[in-house]
Amino acid sequence: MRSPIIIALDVEDIKNAIRIVEELKDYVDIFKVGPVLFMKYGKTIIKEIKNLGKFVFLDLKFHDIPNTVKLAVKTLVEIDVDFATIHLSGGRNMVKEAVKASLDTNTKLLGVTVLTSISTEDLEEIGINTKLEEMVKNLAKIGIEEGISGIVCSPREIEIVRTLSKEVLIVTPGVRMEGENVQDQKRVLTPIEAIKRGANYIVMGRSILESENRTDKIKKCLEEVCLDKTNR
Repeated sequence: MRSPIIIALDVEDIKNAIRIVEELKDYVDIFKVGPVLFMKYGKTIIKEIKNLGKFVFLDLKFHDIPNTVKLAVKTLVEIDVDFATIHLSGGRNMVKEAVKASLDTNTKLLGVTVLTSISTEDLEEIGINTKLEEMVKNLAKIGIEEGISGIVCSPREIEIVRTLSKEVLIVTPGVRMEGENVQDQKRVLTPIEAIKRGANYIVMGRSILESENRTDKIKKCLEEVCLDKTNR
């Protein structure tokens, strides 16, 4: 896999989704399918993307009792998903069972720390008084200790996670090009800043999908990111 960019297929129609994959497949290796597309089209959308020679990141963020999450991960392994997500806030036992279900398979399990739409104030409102950065660190530590393949965090916490492990994959959403509307994201950096801080992959959705020329936009982003990686 060459490209550090993951495209989030944040659309509702499978024809539109596949059109985007075909349009960007020369620049992107991994396409992210969320709950909207998966609930409507199930395994079909997975097969369509893989038939085009691309990798599938199924982002359903499982969060349930350990046994339920273990069985859910087993199901994803059976349909040959390349990347899948769980919420690390489900606790150590849940993470342990999920990781077990993904061992010796082609599915890389990623642990979500704190959503990029969440702020410290949001945490306080639901009764969590731990600082946001500390919560990310605690959750990432559990995931890494239990052998998870990767950590999902905002670009602002990349360095915190990287201090825990040099090897773990770091996938970061909450990435916007300079001057772009951040929309519902609250902890955002540019692609270059995210790569500089140690991200392996950056997730981009609306920033690319809503641009007038998606190909030009992603080529510009790749040029900046790859140039930056070369100069590090």
